[in-house]
Amino acid sequence: MAALAVAVLVPTRVLATTAADAGQPIDELTPAKAVLLGLVEGITEFLPISSTGHLLVAQRLMDIGTTEATKAAADAYAISIQSGAILAVLLLYWRRLWSMVRGLFGRDVAGRRVLIGLVLSVLPAVVVALAFEDAIKDNLLEVGPVIGAWIVGGLVILFVTPKLTGSRGGVPLEQLSAGQAIVIGVVQCLALWPGTSRSLVTILAALAVGLSLAAAVEFSFLLGFVTLGGATLFEMATEGSTMVDTFGLLDPLIGLVVAFVSAAVAIKWMVGYLQRHSLAIFGWYRLAVAALALVLLASGAL
Repeated sequence: MAALAVAVLVPTRVLATTAADAGQPIDELTPAKAVLLGLVEGITEFLPISSTGHLLVAQRLMDIGTTEATKAAADAYAISIQSGAILAVLLLYWRRLWSMVRGLFGRDVAGRRVLIGLVLSVLPAVVVALAFEDAIKDNLLEVGPVIGAWIVGGLVILFVTPKLTGSRGGVPLEQLSAGQAIVIGVVQCLALWPGTSRSLVTILAALAVGLSLAAAVEFSFLLGFVTLGGATLFEMATEGSTMVDTFGLLDPLIGLVVAFVSAAVAIKWMVGYLQRHSLAIFGWYRLAVAALALVLLASGAL
């Protein structure tokens, strides 16, 4: 994604402060950039390669959020664009989600079990995120920490994951226990470090507690639906007006629509791919994109 950003858009810094003082939307975010960011978000959100890290690098390459006047808006957009990926899960897994709704009213035992598991898995990340939100944004939302997380995650996929997926066994999602859900939720807190990948840590945690690979991947998608949905609503409530005032409404909406379409395609591809292959390709990709980011950082492009 970083290479794609370099090829498509040459960084062109904007005099954002002048535009902000004039009360006009700042043109750091153009329709073309919105499309590219939508592709980055949609493709990377549910793959174990970290959408936050890719969005951070892409925004830097395209000079989005590089000034004090636009940083808060860019950070808010990086979260709110996740709405597109959330809608993709809603479209592709509506039967499972409907099963959970029925379970809420005591009409579906399996749906109720999965729903309880999701709630238990979400709570730890909510507590940690609220407690350390400012510290994370101030210290970890930078290219350096993201590169480090990419490298560590890549090595984990290559050397740890094979031990968890070798038998391709495990229990189905309908047999998820409360204890398993809590463990997955605690491990998900690691994904608050940008670049780690929520998808990666939840899939690995689910495998480690005994879920099958198919169940681990599906639960990761469902957990992302709930976690990202909550984070997006919170960010829009607190910083949504800042984002709209800075970038307008049309360009963010373009990115959201593109994210929706590309996320749906990426999810379908990943589910099919993992039925025949291991996660190794994602480990090698993380190491490659980390190396590319290091080169860009050393050259001053980031």
